[in-house]
Parts: sequence; C-alpha cells; structure tokens
Amino acid sequence: MTTNERTDLGLTDSAAGCSCCATASVPDTQPAASTITEEVLVEGMTCSHCVMSVTEEISAIDGVDNVSVDLNAGGTSRVTIHSAAPIDAARVRAAVEEAGYALAGTPA
Repeated sequence: MTTNERTDLGLTDSAAGCSCCATASVPDTQPAASTITEEVLVEGMTCSHCVMSVTEEISAIDGVDNVSVDLNAGGTSRVTIHSAAPIDAARVRAAVEEAGYALAGTPA
C-alpha cells in the first residue's frame, strides 16, 4: 500500500489556473507616451558582442533611456533609441563609430 502525499509548492492558484499560463498582470514594457523613439541603421554588426558594444556606447549618451538592436548579421541592423528628448544625431554617430561601426550611408 502506498500513500500519495503531495507537497504544495505554491506554484498554482486554483482560481487562476497554473502559474505558467494564469492571467496575471504583465508589466507594461512599452515606452511611456512622452518617450521619443528614433531609429538608425548601422552597418557591419555580425554578433551579440557587436550589439553589446553599440548598445553600450549609445546608452552612455545623456538622455538615452533604452536601446534595442534588430541584428542583421553582416548587413544593416536597425538600432532603436528611446529617450525623453531628441538625441543629437552627431552624438549618435560618434557613439556608433566609437563602438567600431558606421551608420548606413555614412562614408567610412
């Protein structure tokens, strides 16, 4: 004879279903309405290290809140910059060049 004892791990809420698919509130990851979004195209990035370098340099610009990169390895990658105010294009260009890359359409 075996006893089927179970230990409640607190992973489920009987009213909401299991914890992996319960309808809990998801934090809003969208930028605030007052956030300015700018996109630049960067040539030559090939890997996650490239993305990290460009992200780090652009994030260091005063006023930049968030940077995301849509990597197109070996081609032109889209870099999205979120900020509270417009960021000077020359500062973005300088940051990208400091990381070792160039804006698309910019002479090397």
